[in-house]
Amino acid sequence: MSSPVERRGFNGITLNRVFVVSLVLVAAFGAWGLIDPAGMSGTSLGFTSFMLTSIGWYWLLISTGFLILAGFLAFGPYGHVKLGADDEEPEFSTVSWIAMLFAGGMGAGLIFWGVAEPLYHFREPPGMPGGTAEAARVAFTLTNLHWGLHAWSIYGICAMVIAYFTFRKKKKPLISTPIESLFPGVTGQRIGQVANVLGVFAVVFGLAGSLTMGTLQIRAGLGELVGTPLTFGMSLAIILVMYATYMTSTAVGVDRGIKLLSNINMVVAVLMVLYIAVFGPTAFIFETLVDSIGSYFTQLPGLAFHLLPFEGLQDWTAGWTLTYMIWWLAWGPFVGIFIARISRGRTIREFCAGVILVPTLFSLFWFAVLGGGAVFIELFGGGGIAELVSQDVSRAFFVFLDFFPLGQALGFVALFLIFIFLVTSADSGSFVLSMMTSDGQLNPPLLYKLVWGTLVAVLTVATLFSGSVEVAKAMAITGAIPFSVVLLLQVVGFLRVIRSDRASAAERAVETTAASPAARS
Repeated sequence: MSSPVERRGFNGITLNRVFVVSLVLVAAFGAWGLIDPAGMSGTSLGFTSFMLTSIGWYWLLISTGFLILAGFLAFGPYGHVKLGADDEEPEFSTVSWIAMLFAGGMGAGLIFWGVAEPLYHFREPPGMPGGTAEAARVAFTLTNLHWGLHAWSIYGICAMVIAYFTFRKKKKPLISTPIESLFPGVTGQRIGQVANVLGVFAVVFGLAGSLTMGTLQIRAGLGELVGTPLTFGMSLAIILVMYATYMTSTAVGVDRGIKLLSNINMVVAVLMVLYIAVFGPTAFIFETLVDSIGSYFTQLPGLAFHLLPFEGLQDWTAGWTLTYMIWWLAWGPFVGIFIARISRGRTIREFCAGVILVPTLFSLFWFAVLGGGAVFIELFGGGGIAELVSQDVSRAFFVFLDFFPLGQALGFVALFLIFIFLVTSADSGSFVLSMMTSDGQLNPPLLYKLVWGTLVAVLTVATLFSGSVEVAKAMAITGAIPFSVVLLLQVVGFLRVIRSDRASAAERAVETTAASPAARS
């Protein structure tokens, strides 16, 4: 029997407990940020700093565990299992599928940090002098660690769990579904509702933090290109235009809105990075790519457990590597549910290749082109970009583009890319939040999308009051910290069910063989 909360409705739409509780809590945080932005910023920074430095080993073990699990699932006995019925075909073409998951996963972040992060580590590498050839090599290895296999394995496992239960087991596409398989009955339902609320928190905070950083970069780009003021009013105008755009796309739906925007953005991003590779220091860029691939993959086993305690650099690890790992965990429920929604009909092995390996290789290429070009300028050109990164990271990418032919035109292309990447992230995020709070509807009501799209925008505005990238990063990972326990329960439930399903399938195969005429004769 449904609870009183679940029976109430608006225009015929049922409002369940998860929707109401999540709505109230997120709205309260949004109001806090608008009324007391300094208090909210300080609390977020203090909370995340404490959790990163006190149990850093926990976050790295979880992230590396997801990577190991992804490898086992791809190459182990479950690789042939389909995320759907055995005879089901994928809903989207492979190109559209990869474009959508990439745009939803980290497209805007790649533009924001594509130049800045390699230069930052080149200038101030942990435990060694900066500005040297060895510092450059370390810079790309660390950058690839932060944006490579770990990140996409977290996304992949989160998505695979949801996709398996939704399309293979015909269950609701909710974070709580795998957990309820561990705790049947009323206890499982109550734990599942808490998990769904924590998932909403992780998605909302992750989206708000990322939209804040993207808005600051768009503002910086407009300032570089057309001289607009770097004021809060300009940031507010940008987020309002963005809000109107992603709400329009959300109303159109995933099959048309997100798919169209993702395909356009992927084409433009590839063309832009190829242009920079061709008209920049081409040989140096491709040498950087090959060198960084070798360094990354050969050092990955050690880096996957690298916390730097003996060097006394735990603060550096917390501020970079662990922050990224929790950031991907924060986006895990959002990107996971979205990727699950578009991955029906793929085998687990095909899924791992498309969701983990392909985006990782593109990320390596992306940083080799943008970061490699920037390091070349620092080592052999005029320099100056690395110093700018420490002053205003959001301007670095646009200053970098000025070193290339048609630099201003490239700047406007980059602004278009950032804007559309942010729109697709907010669009798919509103869609996922609506699914999570509408009892797992694959096509949730428009009202839900409008409510969550609006709340995400409000929380983004509240974060923008600080004007700080560090506050935005703290906001992005705040929701992920309590949600990590939910992720572990999801994985346990998934492994238990898929193992049981395989055992049952083997028993049925034996029974079928025994019952065949050939066996009886």
